[in-house]
Amino acid sequence: MPVPESTADPDSAAAPGLGLRFARLSGYNILSNVTVPLAALVDTALLGHLPEIHFLAGVALASVLFEYVYWTFGFLRMGTTGITAQAVGRRNRSETYLTLYRSLAIAIGFGLLLLALRRPLADAGFALLASPSAAVEAAGREYFAARVWGAPAVLANFAFLGWFLGREDGRGVLVMTVTANLVNIGLDYLFIVRFGWAAAGAGAATAASQYAMLTIAVTLFFGRYRAFRWRWREVGDPQRLRRLLSLNRDILIRTVALITTFALFTNFSAVLGTATLAANAILGRIQMLAAFLIDGCAFATESLAGVLWGSGRRSALERLRRVALTSGVALTVPFSIAIAFAPRGLLSLFTSHGPSLEEALRVGWWLIPVLSVGSVAYIYDGLFLGLTAGRALRNTMLASTVLGFLPLALLALHLGRNHLLWAAMLVYMIGRAAGLEVAYRARRGPAAGARAA
Repeated sequence: MPVPESTADPDSAAAPGLGLRFARLSGYNILSNVTVPLAALVDTALLGHLPEIHFLAGVALASVLFEYVYWTFGFLRMGTTGITAQAVGRRNRSETYLTLYRSLAIAIGFGLLLLALRRPLADAGFALLASPSAAVEAAGREYFAARVWGAPAVLANFAFLGWFLGREDGRGVLVMTVTANLVNIGLDYLFIVRFGWAAAGAGAATAASQYAMLTIAVTLFFGRYRAFRWRWREVGDPQRLRRLLSLNRDILIRTVALITTFALFTNFSAVLGTATLAANAILGRIQMLAAFLIDGCAFATESLAGVLWGSGRRSALERLRRVALTSGVALTVPFSIAIAFAPRGLLSLFTSHGPSLEEALRVGWWLIPVLSVGSVAYIYDGLFLGLTAGRALRNTMLASTVLGFLPLALLALHLGRNHLLWAAMLVYMIGRAAGLEVAYRARRGPAAGARAA
């Protein structure tokens, strides 16, 4: 059944209903987001309990390549959300749909290119990554070779997710992600445990789940939204494309800096040894799970900030910021309690490998401050993406990586200290949160003065 052009009334954006809209959107987004890291956690648990630990370490190493390859194109999700939300706020129906079509055209083109370049990408990637053993690299290559076939679906899904989020269609996002990740979890068990494919099975399960997700997205789009006729010259409108590409350029640089930080973290972990790599991979999965939950609030912030900005209801942004920050920090509390009072019970769920478990227990407490400060950074990311303020995101991320993370991480590598590596991650999160807070206050100051005038 077709739905109205806007799922929310922009004119009511500053009314008390804003809190309810945030809660509803966050709820949908959290439910959908939690299935994403759960699939990765199933990978970790199944691989971590195999007789050889090199399968888990290899998948952790190869995952760095996919973070580069896929999240380099994360602008297809992030840029689409802000521009779509602002078009919804302006009640511009044609631009709402054309934004999706432009993003899909870019996504499909780049997805096919990634497939064509899969072998040189793998060779270049593994040549740059530090593998602690030949067995780890072999497992990583098997995982890469299977998972890369999902590239076109992954990038198209970014575009659909961004569009649904921009329309405040949390239900659509929920159906897409839950279906895909349930498929992933089921195929993980089938391929890894029943078929014995190990790392290759984990990669094949992930690739297949992305095509399941794309099928759901297309079905939802044609089943729930009115058809909109378009012409290629409208999709390729130079002015609109310049705006999309300009925003995408800043988000791309920001995303590459983010991925580089986590890639270096994983690569330096590998240099410190297989047990350290596996331990940090386990802690990283927990960090990712918390981040996906917090991103539920960040995505809601992104959608609502774009609609508020597009509809001219800018006075509500400060209220949205306060509600979102409080919600984001609150979501870290259960993780902090578990890490503080039951770390062994939590971490032993992911591995029975003694040295890796002991190393994870030794440094695991770093997750408490990393998650707390990181939640503030994630919420601000959502706010600035909704405002399509890509430059502030880019500059803050670059500074946090180069001036915050890198010096301490290099020292950790030189001294062989995993504690210092986690300290570098904390400094990086502090830089992101503080930098965006300063940028927000600078952006809000003139606007507040203009309203007073």
